[in-house]
Amino acid sequence: MTACAIEPSADPRDGGAPLVGCSITAEGAYAARLARSGGGGGAAWYPERWTLDGPEPYAVPLPGNQPEEPGTEVQPMGDGRVLVHRVAAGRHLFALLYPTGPGTGELPLGAVECPADSTGMRLLPPVPGGERAYALAAGPRATVLWRIAGGAFGPERVAEIPGRCSGGAWLDRTGRMLAVDRETGGRTKAVVVDLERDGEVSPLLQIAPDSDDRLLLADPDSGLVLIGSDAPSPGRERLGWGVLGSTLPVRFPECLRMPDCVVTPFAVQPGQVLTPERCAVALRVDGAFGSWVGVWRPAERQVRHLPAPEGWLTGAGLWTPDGELRLPCSTPRSPCAVARLVAPDTADAGGADRVDRADGAGGAGGANGAAGTGAASGTDGARPGNPEAATPGEPGDGAGAADTPAAAQPRPVPLQQAPLARLVTK
Repeated sequence: MTACAIEPSADPRDGGAPLVGCSITAEGAYAARLARSGGGGGAAWYPERWTLDGPEPYAVPLPGNQPEEPGTEVQPMGDGRVLVHRVAAGRHLFALLYPTGPGTGELPLGAVECPADSTGMRLLPPVPGGERAYALAAGPRATVLWRIAGGAFGPERVAEIPGRCSGGAWLDRTGRMLAVDRETGGRTKAVVVDLERDGEVSPLLQIAPDSDDRLLLADPDSGLVLIGSDAPSPGRERLGWGVLGSTLPVRFPECLRMPDCVVTPFAVQPGQVLTPERCAVALRVDGAFGSWVGVWRPAERQVRHLPAPEGWLTGAGLWTPDGELRLPCSTPRSPCAVARLVAPDTADAGGADRVDRADGAGGAGGANGAAGTGAASGTDGARPGNPEAATPGEPGDGAGAADTPAAAQPRPVPLQQAPLARLVTK
């Protein structure tokens, strides 16, 4: 059986954000994707679960009674079951799949009907712990948050959030605080939804009054957040970073600005509770010549570019606490494999990154050898250190770095996180 990943260029349901090849649980034990058997006109799509926490990764196909549609969503749960989201006749159908010897067991969870003016329904990223799953149904004036799995009676309506919401990131390890990007009045700002207070909504990002501020990725351990905002360059989104609980403004490093490329952070190194500036961040870089991997730390001023392993399920991966980036890969010769990338610590920033061979039967498909450590275009060199001690307004790394003189731009205000201050130790 030959399997391949779904790799459409963008997700029309979520503002054009690049889709990823598979979904991974917050703890990294399981992954799930939609795979394809056969080829040509006889190809059929089916869910596939990967187990990642053993000596070697392995895949379990979970085909149903009929092939899946290419747009079917799948998400792994903490117990190894796979949540599947299908759409039929305007209804959103949910079920849990699990292996039963040679076949596939299916536990229907129920269905949700969205209004005709809704832009659709999509699953949120896996919840820490893996016991629950949520989805957003966005309408033109309000967005409904649904608990799909982990409740008492199938899909349950949790909250209605004014405005059209997209994105989604968990800010704590208990699955209580959810950040989403809310569009109201022509502007998009990230807000926090408190699931233990009946969906109470609080502001999260208020970088500038007229800016669009989206939360792209968050690490619950360190409080590090990756942000997309046009505050430093009105009309053009820049990638920045901040720390929940910090009084310092968001910073927009010049090295993360890559002309003619789309840069998407997809994994943050966990476990760095007191040193968010040392967290390694994995970046998906999409350019004219394809997709590759970037590795960056806030304490550094360069991005290390690495060739994507052969068969990489684009945009998927996770860091281990000790700094190893694991990228799931699938090739005809090795349908289930994990490429391992070891990034140097900040103190060893001059060393070369290394991509080891992928684990899995048949070898890794993708270790294309050692990769260089050149900085991205526009960096001001590698100067590791504490970024919070940098001089404000320093070119390319200050909180308001812009293409026009700084005096012409409003000074960004510090990250707003009132409901989260008690969750982060500074």
